[in-house]
Amino acid sequence: MGYVAVRGGEDAIANAEALLDAYRRRGSSSALEVAQIVDQLRLGVDRVMAEGSLYAPTLAALAIKQAEGDLIEAAFLLRAYRSTLPRVDVAPPLDVAGMRMIRRISAAFKDVPGGQMLGPTRDYTQRLLDFSLLQDPEVRPDPPRADLSAEPLDEPRRVDRVSTFLRREGLLATPEGDPSEPVDITRQVVKFPLPRAARLQTLARGEEGGMLTLAYSSMRGFGNVHPTVAELRVGYVPVSVCVPGLQAPVVIGEVLATEVEVIARYGRCGEPGEQPPAFTLGYGFTFGHNERRAITMAVLDRALVTETPTGSVTSPAGATITAAPASAAPVSDQEFVLMHIDGIEAQGFANHWKLPHYVDFQSELDCLRALRATAAVDVPA
Repeated sequence: MGYVAVRGGEDAIANAEALLDAYRRRGSSSALEVAQIVDQLRLGVDRVMAEGSLYAPTLAALAIKQAEGDLIEAAFLLRAYRSTLPRVDVAPPLDVAGMRMIRRISAAFKDVPGGQMLGPTRDYTQRLLDFSLLQDPEVRPDPPRADLSAEPLDEPRRVDRVSTFLRREGLLATPEGDPSEPVDITRQVVKFPLPRAARLQTLARGEEGGMLTLAYSSMRGFGNVHPTVAELRVGYVPVSVCVPGLQAPVVIGEVLATEVEVIARYGRCGEPGEQPPAFTLGYGFTFGHNERRAITMAVLDRALVTETPTGSVTSPAGATITAAPASAAPVSDQEFVLMHIDGIEAQGFANHWKLPHYVDFQSELDCLRALRATAAVDVPA
């Protein structure tokens, strides 16, 4: 049997693209508008913005429409567009403490200063199909009793973090500072081990499913990080730029973001010369309303600490807690985690297998036939 290349060439590719467009618009339903995606598929838009590394809701919705709902493909389209944009300026660090919150919860304490703010969440709803949505009326639902989005930009609700209270008691380890300039992973060569700033950049635009898998592996025992969410915040963060001639930065807008701090188990073992036992913190921050990816980002941030202590400590309840070495699990390996969570890179590798590999396969086929022929000769009659 002969093996020949697929025939058709440029005409076949053009027809395939036309057929793809026809499949996207098949059926008798009205065309899906980008504004509808922005308004009603907000979580998908937020995920594409995070993984595409560009805060642009309209463009993210356009990418979702073009990709027919394939969020990884949509993130690829958005990131590719981002690479064509000029870098006008670098904004000062975001004032996350000035977040105009729409949601704030803590799993560590029931009563926290500032209170718990449930906000828009499915955490307390039944996960059942709502068949009434099959005939979703055009009438908008009644607004909530408090429209938090109507708060003015210059009056954020500032409340202390849960981690602040733990630090005051000395129960939270102080991370080592890094005086060097933050690494820009989009412009500088990645060299391991990476500083924390570069690790957080990579995690911030990682593919949610891959990050969730690795974080879950740590929680199940293939790692030593099983955290508690100290605080989760969702809200609008002001973005500022420095204008020549002005002393203070000027606020030019705001972005919706999700921020998470998780508390992990004891970081130090209390041996002679070491710091006393203390909790350690993992941090997650991502564009949009993306709670799951922000939590997994915080878990992986903590798991990727290069110096994970070994030994055991005794908790106040008398239980012995053993800390495994960092190398005991893949989730603690920087290169393993950070090189495999980028959905754009991963999907590119998976998709490349669909491209012609005729020469490679022919070589393997000839080799296998030769081995089988040799084996047949060597077998005694």
